[in-house]
Amino acid sequence: MKYRDFKDLIAYQKGFTQAMNIFQLSAGFPFEERYSLTDQIRRSSRSICTNMAEAYRKRAYPKHFHSKMTDCWAENGETGVWLDFAYHCNYISEEIYNQHIALNTEIGKLITYMINNPEKFGVKED
Repeated sequence: MKYRDFKDLIAYQKGFTQAMNIFQLSAGFPFEERYSLTDQIRRSSRSICTNMAEAYRKRAYPKHFHSKMTDCWAENGETGVWLDFAYHCNYISEEIYNQHIALNTEIGKLITYMINNPEKFGVKED
């Protein structure tokens, strides 16, 4: 499959969905979490997409692609940890937590696939 744009990537689409869901979910977090949990989970979930966009635009440079995709992977991991905190602080239900963690895991697998198969995304190895 040929990707015309980073927005065509399944990993990007799922990451964007996750970021938007987290935005809505985090709107209900307590005010005292505004500068810690709320800002951090929103930032890390959004960074998945922004780093993926940069990686895709830099795919002519394999090392840059790899670097930005590993940043995506790290931000996805961070988002999962913030979800853990939200659940264990009783800000979200177990059902909501499980839904978000399942999507987080799926996004992580897609990112890993992209890291391990860069040629399928237009990256020309040196």
